[in-house]
Amino acid sequence: MGLIYADIKLTNPTDATLLPVEVKSLVDTGALFLCIPEHIAIQLKLREFEKREVTLANGGKQLVPYVGPIQINFKNRMCLTGALVLGDTTLLGAIPIEDMDLVIHPAQLKLEVNPANPNIAGAVVM
Repeated sequence: MGLIYADIKLTNPTDATLLPVEVKSLVDTGALFLCIPEHIAIQLKLREFEKREVTLANGGKQLVPYVGPIQINFKNRMCLTGALVLGDTTLLGAIPIEDMDLVIHPAQLKLEVNPANPNIAGAVVM
């Protein structure tokens, strides 16, 4: 499977005076969280809640800021979450993907709204 990217909009839901930031995000189901570069956290004036130790793809560990809240919009979906601040690119992990009820089409290299729930995000809660 190749790399999948999605155009998402990031917003600070606590400050309506700030414009949203639109980014091309790497879709990564092997990661759990939303990861954003520092410049996006600065632009959206996101609050740092704590530091978290993360394990990187190379097996190394790093202490990074956990910031938020941040609103993610993709097509007709949205979710509210926190984000880890690291790297040079935005990475959309499994938790926000599941929260917005999105599905990946590997052959088409696309992220899409779940066709079983085209208008309202669904969730399994049992």
